[in-house]
Amino acid sequence: MPDWTIHLLETPAELAAVETLQSVVWPGPDIEIVPKDIMLAAVHNGGLAIGALVEQTLVGAVFGFPGFYPTPDGPRLKHCSHLLAVLPDWRNKGVGFALKRAQWQMVRKQGIDRITWTYEPLLSRNAHLNIARLGAVSNTYLRSEYGEMRDALNAGLPSDRFQVDWWLNTKRVERRLSHRSRPMLNLDHYLSAGATLFAALPDPDTGPRPLEQIPALSGSLLLVEIPPDFLALKANDLALARDWRFYGREIFEEAFAAGYYVTDFVHEQDRSFYVLTHGESTF
Repeated sequence: MPDWTIHLLETPAELAAVETLQSVVWPGPDIEIVPKDIMLAAVHNGGLAIGALVEQTLVGAVFGFPGFYPTPDGPRLKHCSHLLAVLPDWRNKGVGFALKRAQWQMVRKQGIDRITWTYEPLLSRNAHLNIARLGAVSNTYLRSEYGEMRDALNAGLPSDRFQVDWWLNTKRVERRLSHRSRPMLNLDHYLSAGATLFAALPDPDTGPRPLEQIPALSGSLLLVEIPPDFLALKANDLALARDWRFYGREIFEEAFAAGYYVTDFVHEQDRSFYVLTHGESTF
């Protein structure tokens, strides 16, 4: 059994704890934190705040609210997941996955079949959770989505993001969230399937560097390497982090325009790769 329990958060005191959690996870100006009054209004009007508690201490939370997206038949309801936060000492223990699984269950009970959210595309840990474990996909790259951000994790770089789509009722997602989830595919699986590899340039002094020129995109599968630990790279060499930002912007925008989707993520032997698949019928 896990060390935490999952609860809906609905009271001012419970949501004040989410404020505190945000300030620990994203240290910086308080203006960057979603205040409890906004969260309270949202959860009283169809939104969801879900927490992971150890005894009476909040160690993780997910928060979102209903929204709409356009379709040829008019606007359709979705859930917009705005934040997922886990205390540093509780990361890599399954808390984030458990919170998202609870969100999946609750949103489906509301009759909604799609959740969207954004995340930093160069963070391997987030990519592993969102794409590989949860089964979300992406074909949307958002430049400077949040403008200039001042918290310690985001300051100094354009706030580019992937928007991911989590189609809740698909077999893809259900397989990943079941207690008998599908085995993770590794790098050799994709290379043996003929994936085109876009490997980073090794540099023992600075860490991996992005390609200086992007070759033509071809084939049904692409493997695009990103830094295994982007935050450490950024802390050591902000100029190199900016190079990665603009390389990622170029290659992912080009791939999405050509009909590719991010459908998987592989991390092994201190290397990290996005898997891009051509055409939505493949997921």
